[in-house]
Amino acid sequence: MTSQTKTVQHFSDEALDRAKDLTTTQIIEFIENFRNLHFQASLNQKSVLISMKVPNDLLQVFKMTAQLKGKRYQSWIKELMWKAIEMEDTSS
Repeated sequence: MTSQTKTVQHFSDEALDRAKDLTTTQIIEFIENFRNLHFQASLNQKSVLISMKVPNDLLQVFKMTAQLKGKRYQSWIKELMWKAIEMEDTSS
């Protein structure tokens, strides 16, 4: 049997006092930011090669838009796919 070390985060009394004063909106924003942090980590998982036919004009516009946004177009496609799944989850 192997021993595992668990990380424990300690909070100062001051930090705990500040947390008590958080509004519902601030708590939701924190949770959403935390979720996004883990979502970004999931984007770095090993990818699988797929083949998909896309109209050339659409692909060219998408690539140019991605470049203007400073994004790699394939990474942006994956990001949008995750967002589409999230939208489906919230609409059902």
